[in-house]
Amino acid sequence: MTQRFIQAGANPTVIIKAGLDVTVTAVEGERVTAETASRWGLQLEKKSAAEIARARATIGDFVLFDIHVKNPLRAEEADQEVIEVQIGGSGQVSVPAGASLKVYAGRDIQVSGVSGQVDAYAGWDMALLKVFRVGHASAGRRMELDCQELLASDVEFTAGSDLRFHAERLVSAHIRVKDLGGFWEGQIGAGERQVYLKSGGDVTLVTGEPVEPLPPNYVLGKIEKPA
Repeated sequence: MTQRFIQAGANPTVIIKAGLDVTVTAVEGERVTAETASRWGLQLEKKSAAEIARARATIGDFVLFDIHVKNPLRAEEADQEVIEVQIGGSGQVSVPAGASLKVYAGRDIQVSGVSGQVDAYAGWDMALLKVFRVGHASAGRRMELDCQELLASDVEFTAGSDLRFHAERLVSAHIRVKDLGGFWEGQIGAGERQVYLKSGGDVTLVTGEPVEPLPPNYVLGKIEKPA
């Protein structure tokens, strides 16, 4: 088992790239720790935000994410430090509870207990459990999102198979769903946010709020109450 750790502060930004599976857990303290049993390598280092203004995650020859920053970084942003973890195969990473994450994996991602923002891109299955805020997320197979709130007012989450979605503080949203059963729309509260859930399997919307069916069909899909 190969292990590396680095002091990161209480609220670091951590970018994690794994060739296969990665599990990320929140812990007390200010240290990022990564470990792997794979012989495909492990790297853990600090970089400035300016170095990763162009973010790119590649698994083999397949680019999961590639974006150019349109606006130049402010001086104070460019000086900020970012922790980057690269795991050739599968591994585990522990981060400070206040961390914000960008996670990319060729297969499965599981993140739990993080009180910052999480963006994640998985080739296979994804589970973001008891995290504070979700920005962007997509999975090639199953996806489970369980968060307090969403970053943007207009979001889309896509899964190749079943998708389970719960945002605790989502009290005003227009929900659009496309899954195996077809298309349906519902509204929570005044419908201020736009949430599109797209799945190659079944979508389950988990909410404690009443959902009103919308025209033209006034059809609702699978809706469950939080546990």
